Amino acid sequence: MQDMSGNLPIGTKGLESIQYTGPLTSGLIGHLTMAELLMVLIPVFIVGASFGSFLNVCIARWPLDLSVVSPRSRCPRCERPIKSYENIPVLSWLILRGKCAGCALPISLQYPLVEVLVGLGWVVAFSFLGFTFEAVRVAAFATLLFGIGVTDAKHYLIPDGFTVSGLIMVMLFAIVNVFLDEPSHFVTPWPAILGACVGAGGITIIGWLAEVIIKKEAMGFGDTTLMAVVGAAVGAERSLLTIVMGAFVGSVTFLLIVGPIVKIRASKRGEEFAFPDVPFGVFLAPAALLTLLWGDALIRWYIERAFSA
Repeated sequence: MQDMSGNLPIGTKGLESIQYTGPLTSGLIGHLTMAELLMVLIPVFIVGASFGSFLNVCIARWPLDLSVVSPRSRCPRCERPIKSYENIPVLSWLILRGKCAGCALPISLQYPLVEVLVGLGWVVAFSFLGFTFEAVRVAAFATLLFGIGVTDAKHYLIPDGFTVSGLIMVMLFAIVNVFLDEPSHFVTPWPAILGACVGAGGITIIGWLAEVIIKKEAMGFGDTTLMAVVGAAVGAERSLLTIVMGAFVGSVTFLLIVGPIVKIRASKRGEEFAFPDVPFGVFLAPAALLTLLWGDALIRWYIERAFSA
């Protein structure tokens, strides 16, 4: 990972001496008026929400092995094609009052919610990192991980569309940044290749060992491909940290929260309790983003305390 110190990317008059050191800094937020902030960040939100709108298409179609290019967007109930002015992120849902203009049946709240969250994610990335290529990389990677998490939660599936396009995106961005030479949380191309192999290999070995122990499939191949993408972004060491973090949070969540809830519901219905499957991607995705931004600090913190003696 490259050093994140340097001058702010926007040459705002009077701000030449301000430094930024990564995602925890305030970026330009503390140095612009509210009007200037809105002029800068509203277009960023619109771009992010537009990517969120496309992400909704991916979430809906890729699990069904459908193209995200054609046919054009349509109501999933009456199959009426959605007109362009009915497909404006967030705004169209509000104007239509959350109902299809054709059949008047409700449109899932997922659609505007995903658009808003992705738009806000892009705003956060550009607020903290300025108008840099690094901000684009972090925002795009977070959008990809969010789509994977939502899809895995809904379908217990991580489609190849997410992981193949994600791996290509991460590698291309790494190559581009070799020429831009921007400070970055992401690794360079060669560590990216190594990280993809370590991430995919590590999760596969863990899944194999878990399958031997519990005598059933522990995780799907989508988790392997996801960790290839994550490893290409964060490198070998942080990819292993991602697996540890995801496994810990996932285990605690299902053992202490999900499992007891399912058991209570099963007992009320007089059914035999069966522990639910774990959509591991739901936990690996946020763990990957946290590891990208703060993984090196966590590793240093652990080493300093574990080997301080």
